Parts: sequence; structure tokens; C-alpha cells
Amino acid sequence: MKYIKYYLSPVTILTAMICVLQGAHAPTLFFIGFSLFVILGDFLLNDDSVEHEYSYPFLLNLPMYLNLPLLSLFIFLSTLLLSSTISNVFLQFLSPTVETLFLNIKQSLTLIDKFSLMLLSGLYIGIMGTVTGHELVHRTKNKFDMFVGNWLLAFSWDCTFAVEHVYGHHKNVATPIDPATGKRGENIYKFVLRAIFSEHKDAWKIEINRLKLSRKNLFSAKNRMLIGYFRSITISSIAFMIAGYSGLGLFLLMAFVAKCFLELINFAEHYGLVREEGKPVYPRHSWNSNATLSSLYLFNVTRHSSHHEKSHLKYWELKSYPNSPFMPYGYLAMLYLAIIAPFLFHRAMAKKLINWDINYATDEEKILANKQNKRSGVPLLMNSTHS
Repeated sequence: MKYIKYYLSPVTILTAMICVLQGAHAPTLFFIGFSLFVILGDFLLNDDSVEHEYSYPFLLNLPMYLNLPLLSLFIFLSTLLLSSTISNVFLQFLSPTVETLFLNIKQSLTLIDKFSLMLLSGLYIGIMGTVTGHELVHRTKNKFDMFVGNWLLAFSWDCTFAVEHVYGHHKNVATPIDPATGKRGENIYKFVLRAIFSEHKDAWKIEINRLKLSRKNLFSAKNRMLIGYFRSITISSIAFMIAGYSGLGLFLLMAFVAKCFLELINFAEHYGLVREEGKPVYPRHSWNSNATLSSLYLFNVTRHSSHHEKSHLKYWELKSYPNSPFMPYGYLAMLYLAIIAPFLFHRAMAKKLINWDINYATDEEKILANKQNKRSGVPLLMNSTHS
């Protein structure tokens, strides 16, 4: 069971493909069902704080590898079902019976079904693609893992993640110069746009400096940003071959939704936490979570305190750290709360931040926290001062 539980991610993608092919109302019901399954599961199940010993690492890597082909099939299936047309190039590979089947399914989908499938596709690119890719691109010395991880990131046009996250965010986390750390009371939607732009800019700075130091040409196959763009262009081209300009536009929208979801996760993982620049990163500089279903789907990135303390650890080696600062709810609940009711997100996190200031912050960090509290616009924080 300790191995099998991590196969929940690829099994869910397979289940989603079967479900959406049922036609009318199926995508909507599946999206709602999946969301409730994770949110309520995190709430009702006991937290998973057990740290197992494993003897067969390949069985732990396999579900992440499976996510690449399965996610590809699901996203291209979604593109086909959502698009207004099927390209002539793709039609050549379909028998008349299969073509009729797809057309019937497409015509049966309601506007709400299409909206639900779009959100589900973006969510799955984020969860099964970007988060899984995140685990793999940290393994910088393993070529196969880097290959799979970078292709998973390509679905959200996020080649910046393999550069800025690994070499920038982990160094700058919880400081003002980190674009992935949300400030107390910061507008969530503005944060998403700011983070996307700033991370991209920082990734190029990191890559330009790396290529200069290694005396390599900026416009070459050694440029990780350019190679990343090529991967995303390849996937986008397949979407175009399947459903023309309609398919291309839909895929790009899915990628953008996925990127927004990722930034919201970043926002929740470090929201309001502060650290002096140049000082070591400790478990207290990330919001932790041992919520069971979120941990399984996200390959323990929920154990974020441990991940930032020692980023070289593989997901099954991460520590649960029961004494670290914890999110109030599971990851998906925090994600939806941030999107739907930002004011409730800020209110829920304000109490956590006050506790962090009192029980975790150093004297220097208390000064930084107090400055953010005064500018936060959150009444509970603005009235809270600690020394």
C-alpha cells in the first residue's frame, strides 16, 4: 500500500478520460466530484505524517513517469472535445465511426461542461504536470528525470520554473526579492500576474549569467529557456494539428489557467512569511501541510518545510515536521479559497501569521513582519504588533 498510494495521480487521469467521453454533464460532474473528493478527503482523513522506508525507488518514480503520456492524452482529448472543429490532418487518422463518436460527444457538451473541462484540464496540467515536473527538475544530475520533468513543465509554457524556481526561488524564498513569495494582504490576482512576469525575467537573468560564465552562446541548444520554448511550441503545434486555430487557442488558455493555479499554490506556500536576505532557509519559512490526499496527488510537495530545507531530497524522503507552521486547510481548499474568496483567505491566514510572528520569527524577522502588517490592509494584522 505504501507504494500503490502514489499511483492515485495517473489512475485519476485515466478515470477522467473515461468520464469526459461519456458526454453531456460528465465533465461538470467529474470536476465537482474530484474537487470535493480532495477537499473533503483532506478534511476527513487523518494527516499523513508517517515517514516510510522504501526499498524500490523505481516504483515511486514510475507514477511520475506515467503522468507524461497520460497527461498528454488527456489534454489533447480535451482540446479535441472543446474545439469548434477537427483539423483535416487529424481526421486522416480517424475512421468514420470514431469521427462520428467524437462529433456526437462534442455536440452533447453544454457550455457549463466546456467550462468545467477547461478548468479541469488547467488544474491537471498544474497538479499532474507542473508539480510532478517540479519534483523531477530538482534532480539536476539525472538526465531522464530532467527530460520527463521539463516536458511536463512544457504543458504550461513554464520552462522558467526549471530555472528560476530551482536556482532563484530556493535561494530567495521569503525575502522581498522572491517573486513567488506573497506579501501580507497582497492582492492575489495582482500577485499572479506579477509573479508570472517577474519569474520569467529572473529566469532569463539566471540563464544569461550561466551561459556567460560557461562561455556558451546565448542563442544555442545550451540555452535552457530556448529549449523550453521549443518543447512548448511542439505541444502547441500538436494541438493545432488536432483542431486547428481553435485547438491552439484552447490549449494556450489551458496552459495559462495551469500557470495561474501554480502561482496561487506558490502564494499559499509562503504567504506573508519573512526572512532576512542572506540568512539560512529554515522549515519555518514555508507553510507546511500533511493533508493526506493533497500529499498523494502532489507527491509530498505539501511537506514544503522539508523541501525548502533540503531541496535535493526526493519526495518520499521529505520529513513531515509536525512542529513547523501549518496551512489551515489542504492545498486544493486553499487554492479555491484564494480564487473565490480572497478576503477569507487573508482572514484565515492572518491568525496563522500572528502565531508565526510570536512563536517562529526571530527578532529581526519580527521587525520585517511588523512592517508588512502595517501595510497589509488586513485589520487583524494591522492591529497586531510583536517585539
